[in-house]
Amino acid sequence: MSSDLALMLSKDMLWTAIIVAVPILGLSMLVGLLISIFQVVTQIQEMSLTFVPKILTVALALIVLGPWMLGVMLTYSSNLIRNIPQYF
Repeated sequence: MSSDLALMLSKDMLWTAIIVAVPILGLSMLVGLLISIFQVVTQIQEMSLTFVPKILTVALALIVLGPWMLGVMLTYSSNLIRNIPQYF
């Protein structure tokens, strides 16, 4: 029984982490791809050209999606804490 509970809690934790991380990673990868295509077309090979837009995109995404991400993590945490008596 305890191994099933551990697997269920691990699965829920990993899915929550994936749901929270995917928008930031997806935007960062999309911006990286667009910058890479731009570099190939223009033959500009500057390292800061890839780094700065990705950092700005991640910062902007955290500002915009931060409340939603916090809500998802808060819901997960409150459900986990609320269900502690059922685990024993």
